[in-house]
Amino acid sequence: MKTIKVLGSGCRNCLTTAQLIAEVAKAKGVDIALEKVESMAEIVSFGVMSTPGVVIDGQVVHAGGVPDRKKIEGWLG
Repeated sequence: MKTIKVLGSGCRNCLTTAQLIAEVAKAKGVDIALEKVESMAEIVSFGVMSTPGVVIDGQVVHAGGVPDRKKIEGWLG
């Protein structure tokens, strides 16, 4: 199971990113634990200055803007 955190203030792009990740994971049959992180202190602790950010298993894989479906599919293998 992959642990995925979507970092952001709860804005539309952050919600869209979380929804896309959930959709792609379901379509690929990948088991994930998805968490939305809205605490600015926690977001900054990852070094992310532009949201939405995506952290998979503790590693930042994306920051700024909604990632496209192909990119998400690559993260989920």
